[in-house]
Amino acid sequence: MKRKLFYPETIGKHVILLTFLAFAFSAFSFAASRDYYQIQVFRLNGKVQEQQADAFLKNAYLPALHRAGIQKVGVFKPIESDTTSGKRIYVWIPFKSLGHFSEIQDILAKDQEYQSKGARFLDAPFDQLPFVRKESILLKAFHDAPEFVIPSHQTAPSERIYELRSYEGPTENLFRKKVKMFNEGGEIRLFKKLDFNAVFYAEVISGSTMPNLMYLTTFADMPTHDDRWNAFRNHPDWKTLSALPEYKNTVSKSVKVLLHPTDYSDF
Repeated sequence: MKRKLFYPETIGKHVILLTFLAFAFSAFSFAASRDYYQIQVFRLNGKVQEQQADAFLKNAYLPALHRAGIQKVGVFKPIESDTTSGKRIYVWIPFKSLGHFSEIQDILAKDQEYQSKGARFLDAPFDQLPFVRKESILLKAFHDAPEFVIPSHQTAPSERIYELRSYEGPTENLFRKKVKMFNEGGEIRLFKKLDFNAVFYAEVISGSTMPNLMYLTTFADMPTHDDRWNAFRNHPDWKTLSALPEYKNTVSKSVKVLLHPTDYSDF
Protein backbone atom coordinates (compact mmCIF):
# COMPACT_ATOMS: atom_id res chain seq x y z
CA MET A 1 0.00 0.00 0.00
CA LYS A 2 1.54 3.30 -1.06
CA ARG A 3 1.75 6.14 1.41
CA LYS A 4 0.51 9.54 0.37
CA LEU A 5 3.34 12.04 0.66
CA PHE A 6 2.85 15.67 1.68
CA TYR A 7 5.52 18.00 0.38
CA PRO A 8 6.45 21.23 2.20
CA GLU A 9 4.75 23.42 -0.40
CA THR A 10 1.55 21.33 -0.05
CA ILE A 11 1.63 21.60 3.73
CA GLY A 12 2.14 25.33 3.42
CA LYS A 13 -0.92 25.65 1.21
CA HIS A 14 -3.00 23.69 3.72
CA VAL A 15 -1.83 25.92 6.56
CA ILE A 16 -2.68 29.04 4.58
CA LEU A 17 -6.11 27.65 3.69
CA LEU A 18 -6.89 26.68 7.28
CA THR A 19 -5.71 30.06 8.53
CA PHE A 20 -7.90 31.82 6.00
CA LEU A 21 -10.94 29.73 6.91
CA ALA A 22 -10.40 30.35 10.62
CA PHE A 23 -10.10 34.09 10.01
CA ALA A 24 -13.17 34.11 7.77
CA PHE A 25 -15.21 32.21 10.35
CA SER A 26 -14.07 34.57 13.09
CA ALA A 27 -14.92 37.61 10.98
CA PHE A 28 -18.33 36.15 10.11
CA SER A 29 -19.07 35.44 13.78
CA PHE A 30 -18.08 38.98 14.73
CA ALA A 31 -20.16 40.48 11.93
CA ALA A 32 -23.15 38.35 12.82
CA SER A 33 -23.10 39.29 16.51
CA ARG A 34 -25.89 41.50 17.81
CA ASP A 35 -26.41 43.43 21.03
CA TYR A 36 -28.85 42.42 23.72
CA TYR A 37 -30.63 44.94 25.91
CA GLN A 38 -32.57 45.01 29.13
CA ILE A 39 -35.18 47.63 29.91
CA GLN A 40 -36.17 47.81 33.56
CA VAL A 41 -39.34 49.72 34.39
CA PHE A 42 -39.71 50.77 38.02
CA ARG A 43 -43.32 51.45 38.97
CA LEU A 44 -43.60 53.96 41.81
CA ASN A 45 -46.42 55.28 43.98
CA GLY A 46 -45.16 58.80 44.49
CA LYS A 47 -42.38 61.23 45.35
CA VAL A 48 -40.85 59.29 48.24
CA GLN A 49 -40.35 56.13 46.18
CA GLU A 50 -39.09 58.20 43.25
CA GLN A 51 -36.42 59.80 45.45
CA GLN A 52 -35.41 56.41 46.85
CA ALA A 53 -35.12 54.90 43.38
CA ASP A 54 -33.11 57.88 42.12
CA ALA A 55 -30.67 57.62 45.03
CA PHE A 56 -30.22 53.88 44.48
CA LEU A 57 -29.70 54.16 40.73
CA LYS A 58 -27.39 57.17 40.92
CA ASN A 59 -25.23 56.16 43.87
CA ALA A 60 -25.22 52.35 43.77
CA TYR A 61 -26.57 50.70 40.61
CA LEU A 62 -25.01 52.73 37.80
CA PRO A 63 -21.57 52.92 39.49
CA ALA A 64 -21.66 49.13 39.95
CA LEU A 65 -22.52 48.59 36.29
CA HIS A 66 -19.68 50.92 35.32
CA ARG A 67 -17.26 48.92 37.46
CA ALA A 68 -18.50 45.78 35.71
CA GLY A 69 -17.58 47.28 32.33
CA ILE A 70 -20.92 48.67 31.13
CA GLN A 71 -20.17 52.32 30.52
CA LYS A 72 -23.41 53.55 28.94
CA VAL A 73 -26.60 53.10 30.94
CA GLY A 74 -29.68 55.16 30.14
CA VAL A 75 -32.11 56.28 32.85
CA PHE A 76 -35.28 58.06 31.78
CA LYS A 77 -38.54 59.45 33.17
CA PRO A 78 -41.83 60.28 31.43
CA ILE A 79 -42.26 63.92 30.40
CA GLU A 80 -44.25 66.16 32.72
CA SER A 81 -47.52 65.97 30.76
CA ASP A 82 -47.60 62.15 30.90
CA THR A 83 -49.98 60.68 33.48
CA THR A 84 -47.19 58.37 34.67
CA SER A 85 -44.79 61.26 35.34
CA GLY A 86 -43.27 60.72 38.79
CA LYS A 87 -44.50 57.12 38.81
CA ARG A 88 -42.13 55.43 36.33
CA ILE A 89 -38.39 55.17 35.82
CA TYR A 90 -36.96 53.41 32.76
CA VAL A 91 -33.45 51.94 32.89
CA TRP A 92 -31.79 50.74 29.67
CA ILE A 93 -28.70 48.49 29.81
CA PRO A 94 -26.73 47.03 26.85
CA PHE A 95 -25.12 43.58 26.82
CA LYS A 96 -22.86 41.78 24.34
CA SER A 97 -24.78 38.49 24.68
CA LEU A 98 -27.21 36.64 26.90
CA GLY A 99 -24.17 35.12 28.60
CA HIS A 100 -22.92 38.64 29.32
CA PHE A 101 -26.29 39.51 30.84
CA SER A 102 -26.04 36.51 33.18
CA GLU A 103 -22.43 37.34 34.02
CA ILE A 104 -23.33 40.88 35.10
CA GLN A 105 -25.98 39.61 37.51
CA ASP A 106 -23.33 37.42 39.18
CA ILE A 107 -20.90 40.34 39.37
CA LEU A 108 -23.49 42.56 41.05
CA ALA A 109 -24.31 39.87 43.60
CA LYS A 110 -20.62 39.76 44.62
CA ASP A 111 -19.98 43.53 44.51
CA GLN A 112 -19.70 44.53 48.17
CA GLU A 113 -19.64 48.25 47.43
CA TYR A 114 -22.87 47.91 45.47
CA GLN A 115 -24.48 45.86 48.22
CA SER A 116 -23.39 48.39 50.84
CA LYS A 117 -24.35 51.60 49.02
CA GLY A 118 -27.59 50.06 47.79
CA ALA A 119 -28.55 48.47 51.11
CA ARG A 120 -31.32 50.94 51.92
CA PHE A 121 -33.02 50.05 48.63
CA LEU A 122 -32.05 46.38 48.34
CA ASP A 123 -32.84 45.53 51.98
CA ALA A 124 -35.83 47.83 52.52
CA PRO A 125 -38.39 46.57 55.11
CA PHE A 126 -41.46 44.87 53.66
CA ASP A 127 -43.68 47.72 54.89
CA GLN A 128 -41.45 50.50 53.50
CA LEU A 129 -41.03 49.38 49.91
CA PRO A 130 -38.93 51.60 47.60
CA PHE A 131 -40.99 50.67 44.52
CA VAL A 132 -44.31 49.02 43.74
CA ARG A 133 -43.07 46.56 41.08
CA LYS A 134 -40.23 46.24 38.59
CA GLU A 135 -40.70 44.97 35.04
CA SER A 136 -37.81 43.51 33.05
CA ILE A 137 -37.81 43.35 29.24
CA LEU A 138 -35.08 41.53 27.31
CA LEU A 139 -34.40 42.44 23.69
CA LYS A 140 -32.18 41.36 20.78
CA ALA A 141 -30.97 43.98 18.31
CA PHE A 142 -32.19 43.89 14.70
CA HIS A 143 -29.66 42.63 12.16
CA ASP A 144 -29.75 45.98 10.33
CA ALA A 145 -28.96 47.78 13.63
CA PRO A 146 -26.76 45.24 15.45
CA GLU A 147 -25.18 47.72 17.87
CA PHE A 148 -26.52 50.61 19.90
CA VAL A 149 -25.64 54.23 19.07
CA ILE A 150 -25.33 56.96 21.69
CA PRO A 151 -26.69 60.38 20.58
CA SER A 152 -24.73 63.57 21.12
CA HIS A 153 -27.39 66.23 21.73
CA GLN A 154 -26.09 69.51 23.15
CA THR A 155 -29.31 70.54 24.88
CA ALA A 156 -29.90 70.08 28.60
CA PRO A 157 -31.29 66.68 29.65
CA SER A 158 -34.54 68.33 30.72
CA GLU A 159 -35.07 69.55 27.13
CA ARG A 160 -34.19 66.34 25.27
CA ILE A 161 -36.97 64.02 24.14
CA TYR A 162 -36.36 60.28 23.98
CA GLU A 163 -39.24 58.36 22.46
CA LEU A 164 -39.62 54.68 23.34
CA ARG A 165 -42.00 52.84 21.04
CA SER A 166 -43.39 49.32 21.24
CA TYR A 167 -45.21 47.67 18.34
CA GLU A 168 -47.16 44.56 19.24
CA GLY A 169 -47.98 42.05 16.51
CA PRO A 170 -51.27 40.11 16.29
CA THR A 171 -49.49 36.84 15.41
CA GLU A 172 -45.89 35.63 15.22
CA ASN A 173 -45.80 35.66 11.41
CA LEU A 174 -47.37 39.11 11.10
CA PHE A 175 -44.93 40.36 13.71
CA ARG A 176 -42.04 38.95 11.63
CA LYS A 177 -43.30 40.94 8.66
CA LYS A 178 -43.15 44.13 10.72
CA VAL A 179 -39.57 43.29 11.71
CA LYS A 180 -38.81 42.76 8.00
CA MET A 181 -40.34 46.16 7.28
CA PHE A 182 -37.78 47.77 9.58
CA ASN A 183 -34.84 45.83 8.14
CA GLU A 184 -35.19 44.76 4.51
CA GLY A 185 -38.11 47.11 3.95
CA GLY A 186 -35.96 50.15 4.71
CA GLU A 187 -37.75 51.74 7.68
CA ILE A 188 -34.49 51.92 9.65
CA ARG A 189 -32.74 53.52 6.68
CA LEU A 190 -35.44 56.17 6.45
CA PHE A 191 -35.16 56.95 10.16
CA LYS A 192 -31.40 57.40 9.72
CA LYS A 193 -31.91 59.57 6.66
CA LEU A 194 -34.20 61.88 8.63
CA ASP A 195 -31.87 62.10 11.67
CA PHE A 196 -33.98 60.32 14.25
CA ASN A 197 -30.81 59.48 16.22
CA ALA A 198 -32.07 56.07 17.32
CA VAL A 199 -30.26 54.37 20.18
CA PHE A 200 -31.52 50.90 19.22
CA TYR A 201 -34.03 48.83 17.27
CA ALA A 202 -34.75 45.38 18.70
CA GLU A 203 -37.24 42.56 19.10
CA VAL A 204 -38.45 41.55 22.53
CA ILE A 205 -37.34 38.03 23.41
CA SER A 206 -38.82 38.07 26.92
CA GLY A 207 -41.57 40.40 28.07
CA SER A 208 -45.23 40.71 28.95
CA THR A 209 -46.63 41.88 25.59
CA MET A 210 -45.02 39.54 23.04
CA PRO A 211 -44.68 39.36 20.16
CA ASN A 212 -43.41 42.91 19.95
CA LEU A 213 -40.51 45.08 18.91
CA MET A 214 -39.19 48.22 20.55
CA TYR A 215 -36.99 51.10 19.50
CA LEU A 216 -35.72 54.34 21.03
CA THR A 217 -35.37 57.52 18.98
CA THR A 218 -33.92 60.74 20.39
CA PHE A 219 -34.31 64.45 19.73
CA ALA A 220 -32.68 67.63 20.97
CA ASP A 221 -36.05 69.04 22.06
CA MET A 222 -39.79 68.74 21.45
CA PRO A 223 -39.94 71.01 18.36
CA THR A 224 -37.25 68.85 16.72
CA HIS A 225 -39.26 65.73 17.64
CA ASP A 226 -42.37 67.13 15.99
CA ASP A 227 -40.50 68.27 12.87
CA ARG A 228 -38.81 64.89 12.38
CA TRP A 229 -42.05 62.94 12.71
CA ASN A 230 -43.87 65.27 10.31
CA ALA A 231 -41.06 64.75 7.79
CA PHE A 232 -41.31 60.98 8.26
CA ARG A 233 -45.08 60.78 7.81
CA ASN A 234 -44.96 62.89 4.66
CA HIS A 235 -41.89 61.30 3.10
CA PRO A 236 -42.58 59.54 -0.23
CA ASP A 237 -40.48 56.52 0.85
CA TRP A 238 -42.72 55.98 3.88
CA LYS A 239 -45.89 56.42 1.86
CA THR A 240 -44.68 53.81 -0.61
CA LEU A 241 -43.49 51.38 2.07
CA SER A 242 -46.58 51.66 4.27
CA ALA A 243 -48.87 51.08 1.27
CA LEU A 244 -47.39 47.68 0.43
CA PRO A 245 -49.94 44.88 1.05
CA GLU A 246 -47.20 42.72 2.63
CA TYR A 247 -47.05 45.01 5.66
CA LYS A 248 -50.76 45.52 6.26
CA ASN A 249 -52.17 44.61 9.70
CA THR A 250 -48.75 43.82 11.16
CA VAL A 251 -49.27 45.96 14.28
CA SER A 252 -52.15 45.28 16.64
CA LYS A 253 -51.11 47.82 19.28
CA SER A 254 -48.65 50.69 19.33
CA VAL A 255 -47.42 52.18 22.60
CA LYS A 256 -45.21 55.26 22.77
CA VAL A 257 -43.67 56.93 25.79
CA LEU A 258 -41.97 60.33 25.66
CA LEU A 259 -39.08 60.55 28.10
CA HIS A 260 -36.44 62.90 29.48
CA PRO A 261 -33.04 61.50 30.51
CA THR A 262 -32.28 62.00 34.19
CA ASP A 263 -29.36 64.24 35.17
CA TYR A 264 -27.38 61.13 36.17
CA SER A 265 -28.10 59.13 33.00
CA ASP A 266 -25.05 58.34 30.87
CA PHE A 267 -26.69 59.91 27.79
